[in-house]
Amino acid sequence: MTQEEKYKIISDDYVDLILKYNGNPISLQQYNEYSVHIMNDTYAVIYLPRTLVTSRFVTQFNYSSIPHCYALTSGQSLEASGVTKLTRSPNLNLRGEGVIVGIIDTGIDYTNPVFQHEDGTTKIISIWDQSIDSENQYPDVISPAFYGTEYTAEQINLALQSDNPLEIVPSMDVNGHGTKLAGIAAGSENQEFEFSGVVPDADIIVVKLKETKPFLRNFFSIPENVPAYQENDIIWGIQYLVDSARSLQRPIAICIALGTSMGAHDTNGALNTIVSIIGDFPGVAISISAGNEGNARRHFYSTFDPDGATITVELNVGENVEGFTMEFWGNIPSIYTVDILSPSGEYIPRILENLVKNQEVGFVFEQTVISIDFIMVETDTGKQVILFRFKNPSQGTWRFQVYGRGDLKGDFHIWLPPDDFISKDTYFLNSNPYTTVTSPGNSVVPITVTAYNSNLSTLYTEAGRGFSASNNISPDLAAPGVNIQCPDLNHGFATISGTGAAAAHTTGITAMVLEWSIVEGNFPRIDTVGIKKFLIRGARRSSNLVYPNRDWGYGIIDIYNSFSILRSDVLIK
Repeated sequence: MTQEEKYKIISDDYVDLILKYNGNPISLQQYNEYSVHIMNDTYAVIYLPRTLVTSRFVTQFNYSSIPHCYALTSGQSLEASGVTKLTRSPNLNLRGEGVIVGIIDTGIDYTNPVFQHEDGTTKIISIWDQSIDSENQYPDVISPAFYGTEYTAEQINLALQSDNPLEIVPSMDVNGHGTKLAGIAAGSENQEFEFSGVVPDADIIVVKLKETKPFLRNFFSIPENVPAYQENDIIWGIQYLVDSARSLQRPIAICIALGTSMGAHDTNGALNTIVSIIGDFPGVAISISAGNEGNARRHFYSTFDPDGATITVELNVGENVEGFTMEFWGNIPSIYTVDILSPSGEYIPRILENLVKNQEVGFVFEQTVISIDFIMVETDTGKQVILFRFKNPSQGTWRFQVYGRGDLKGDFHIWLPPDDFISKDTYFLNSNPYTTVTSPGNSVVPITVTAYNSNLSTLYTEAGRGFSASNNISPDLAAPGVNIQCPDLNHGFATISGTGAAAAHTTGITAMVLEWSIVEGNFPRIDTVGIKKFLIRGARRSSNLVYPNRDWGYGIIDIYNSFSILRSDVLIK
């Protein structure tokens, strides 16, 4: 790969687009001048010069081609999940030996002792830091680590022996999120602080994601100081983890504690598709957080009767909001149009129906500008999409009147961006808390995890709630995710809450199952689906609830009970 091609990957002068080519390279020939990089048999990435981007960007290349932007999903656990009880069994002392834990996140503080063996050497097999450019990194091949820099265990050990480790391995986790998740899943024991990761003997591979390009951040009005990561970088990270594990011939448990409210909230989309494909590989377990959007009031849902009635959507916009996006997803067969009433009373008539349409709406008495992309048939889903991009929105209540046309009952969803991507004072007045699991948590194969308070046996208040927009069961299971002990960036310990913490906890549990199944040879071809079914069978369920449940999935993970059902003869009662 030439330096010019690598420049396109990291430079904001080029816009990344994900194209679905379904194994037919001929369909990509029209993009040859834009550095086509084939990711797998389904998707490829091209790099379009920004000078070619027009106001028709969305309608020209289709909504699904624009990489979604993902946010972080985390703000007593071992006993609650049956981990401690299981490790006390002499025949099932599963501590992750021989298994790799894969973290795709903000990086890792490799100098922290919880990521070292007793002799002071690192537990980290490698770090792929996408944010550090290396001129000599894989110059002639396209591999999952063809940009950024890869640091090996040998280099990390040299750094640990140095007075200035960052001179040798300059990769840092300045946020701390990745360090916390890696510690929850696979941190070494610290008896002084009574800390242990779920699988303290597992090794670790880390992908530190590079930040979203400024163009996409501006396009979606994501604040500059908020961590945000591109869909294609996450996909490359997953492939790097799997390829690394394959080269070592070892099983891997992958944690994805990232989420977005962009997209249809169903099984479609590049990342949703990839995690389901890779999760079906033997020796791979993927755990995904359900997101923290359940109580944020950023989802609206309504049904339509074919009698011509309209639905009013009221949106409160907070003070000093610079911009945000809003996505309308209408299910077939109805066709939907929307009019707009601003807080000052300015009225924008209904958007005229069209197959694809882009228009910009300005206001006489307000500084607000709304860019609207109307897509009658979105390529991946077949649904109708209306993307609203607000700039300088006026404070107050915005009203959207939704009109439906058709002879059958229809329904639609509207989502606002997740977490810190949008002001907490911007929300729907008549919101709906369900269908708020963030993607890729709506994919079919991976284990999507919600969070609960293991001390109170209550659901984490902010946790995303199911099911998916296509009515697939999501979340699948619940794991501890409130005030979970974890390492911090000062080599001490802190607590973290959120579904990301629950996903990291579950990642450690899936590593235990991989150790028993593959390393010990009991079930050599187990994959994510097999592990999910295994955990569902042993989950704790309340007699007062119906399962699967939109809040709890199939119940609370209890790994001891799962093994007890399978092999009661090997456990200590």
